[in-house]
Amino acid sequence: MNRFNDKVVVVTGGCRGIGLSIVEKFANEGAKVYALDFKLPNEGEQFLTDNSLSDRVKTAQVDVSNLDSVTAAMEYVIKDAGRIDVLINNAGITRDNLLMRMSEAEFDSVINTNLKGSFLCIKAVTRQMMGQRSGRIINIGSIVGTIGNAGQTNYSSSKAGMIGLTKSAAKELASRNILVNLIAPGFVITAMTHQLTEEQKNFFLNNIPLKRGATPDDIANVAIFLAGEESSYITGQVIHVDGGLYM
Repeated sequence: MNRFNDKVVVVTGGCRGIGLSIVEKFANEGAKVYALDFKLPNEGEQFLTDNSLSDRVKTAQVDVSNLDSVTAAMEYVIKDAGRIDVLINNAGITRDNLLMRMSEAEFDSVINTNLKGSFLCIKAVTRQMMGQRSGRIINIGSIVGTIGNAGQTNYSSSKAGMIGLTKSAAKELASRNILVNLIAPGFVITAMTHQLTEEQKNFFLNNIPLKRGATPDDIANVAIFLAGEESSYITGQVIHVDGGLYM
C-alpha cells in the first residue's frame, strides 16, 4: 500500500530507535520523509535498514531546543518539498538521577529538548499547515508522563508537559483541520531504555500484562494510523501503547 503518496512527513529524532522505525514505515507507504536529528548518521554508516527507501528519505541536522535551528530546518523542508503534511515530534533525551542529586542542568536539558523542542517544532509548522488547512501533528510522549517514575523527575515532567501541549494545540488548531495527538509508549526496546537500571527494567517487564516490551515498530504502526484518513475524527488524545501497563 502507498497510503501516503505525495505526502511530506517530518520526524525529529528520526535517525535511530523509534524515530527510525517511523521514518521507514512512512517511506514504505510512499511518503517523502525528512529525518531530522541532532546527530546525523556518520558517512558510510547504514542509515535505513531497507536501502531501497533511500530515495524517499532525506536527513537534516537540527537542535530542537534552539529556535533558530528549528526554523532553519523547517524552512529547508518546505523549500525542498513545498509543504509539510505530518510532523512527528520524537526527539528526546534522558538525564536520569534521583531528585536530591539531580542538577539544574540535568533538569533543564531534558525539558528544553523534550518539551520546549516539541513546542518549537509545532510553532514552526503551524502557519504553513494553517495555510493549507490540513495537517497532522503527532507527539511521542511516554507512560511516565502519566504515572511518573523514580529517578526521572525531569523526563516525567517533560512528557507530562507534552500532554498539556498536545491538548492545547489540538483545541487551537482543530478549526483548520490540523489534528494533534500524543502516543505514550510504555517500555520500548531501544538504545535509550538500555540505559535504565535493571531494577527499572524489571519493574516495567514484571508489570506488563502482555509480558514483553514494545518494539519500535509497535509505536510506528500507531503513528501511521494517526496520520491517516482512518483517524480523521481523533484529536487531542493520548494513545497509550504499553502492553496494558497503564489501564
